Amino acid sequence: MPDPIFLPVSPPDAIPASRHPSLGRGSAPNGRTSLPDAAPDPAPAQPETAVGLTSVLAEQVEAHISAVRDVTALLPDVEAAADLLIETFTRGGTLYTLGNGGSAADAQHLTGELVGHYKRDRRPLPAVTLTTDATVMTCIANDYSYEDVFARQIRALARPGDVVAAFTTSGNSPNVVSALETAQTNGAVTVLFGGGDGGAAARFADRLLLAPSSETPRIQEIHTLMLHMISEKVDAWAAA
Repeated sequence: MPDPIFLPVSPPDAIPASRHPSLGRGSAPNGRTSLPDAAPDPAPAQPETAVGLTSVLAEQVEAHISAVRDVTALLPDVEAAADLLIETFTRGGTLYTLGNGGSAADAQHLTGELVGHYKRDRRPLPAVTLTTDATVMTCIANDYSYEDVFARQIRALARPGDVVAAFTTSGNSPNVVSALETAQTNGAVTVLFGGGDGGAAARFADRLLLAPSSETPRIQEIHTLMLHMISEKVDAWAAA
């Protein structure tokens, strides 16, 4: 017997999509929801205008230039500090440097210029930064106090004929003040790289190198300039 033939049943008259009961606004004839017309993207938040940003940066440049211009009056003090280091190294003395945060970086910067070199191939010079031994720093801070982290090292190491140079933007860090006081007690000569009036640390500084500013960024920038000027003269002496 041959396979039966099944005839398809005729569908009901098609209902226009616009009148189909199962279709609402935003629906498609296949029963799936269609995407509504995309709304335009919201306008992005406007960043600070280039003109405004340029103005802020320009103010930084102008403040820097103003501070640097005023350093000219300090050249005799900077040169005297360089001469002090030359005399110290001539006698076989050592420079110890210290500071907190960015000032610690400046202290290490000066030491690097002396132990390594600034511009010339010459003999290394004896300089030590008291922030670089993590074991000693954390031991003193833990067993005594953070205020003692420099003073205790100076008591152990600094002797008459040595120089202790502290970098500080405020001049009021207790561990820096204590370090300079201890250095004087030990007979070392003290140099303060500070700003403004030098703060409490100025009382225990034999030589003051005070950046002509009260703003931390400007003070740090001038400290870098000063240590480069000192390095220039000491470098030339050691290479001669």
